[in-house]
Amino acid sequence: MLFGLTPSQTVGPYLHIGFEWLNMTTLAQADTPGETVMISGQLVDAEGIAVPDGVIEIWQADAQGVYAHAEDGRESTPGFSGFGRCATDAEGRFQFFTIKPGRVPAISGGLQAPHIMVNVLARGLLKQLVTRMYFPGDEHSDDFVLKQVPAARRASLIARADPHKQRSVLWQIALGGDNETVFFEI
Repeated sequence: MLFGLTPSQTVGPYLHIGFEWLNMTTLAQADTPGETVMISGQLVDAEGIAVPDGVIEIWQADAQGVYAHAEDGRESTPGFSGFGRCATDAEGRFQFFTIKPGRVPAISGGLQAPHIMVNVLARGLLKQLVTRMYFPGDEHSDDFVLKQVPAARRASLIARADPHKQRSVLWQIALGGDNETVFFEI
């Protein structure tokens, strides 16, 4: 006998009940060393319609390229958590206050371009989607991971500068359609 999905098998529409205390949208204190940045974005479906019951999680290094994790082996910046979580609002929007990460070592040698790792959870997804957000204006040509993405699709991973706010970037995560964000297998 087959049964349909239950609310416990997918994110939403119940994620806001008892979940909000887990939201962490400020990764850095105001005096944390590094270039502060506000990341504002929107999660949309394949038709470009806002997804109001999604969760965006981010993980990043500090301005020196050090992760706030014991496995990094280096001392991370005090006052910097490196991890954030935000439930999308009624218009699918999310926002994080952080610092721009430094370059981290690449498995292939060299350094990766500054980036933020992103997990996306939303209704209808039985497992997380994993992607990255890169910063506008940075040199991306030597980033090993980004080079694996077809050139025509790389723009979906690069935020754009917010023309209305300094030290702020805008980024849309599209779950499908012509402008689908590149997602990685884990």
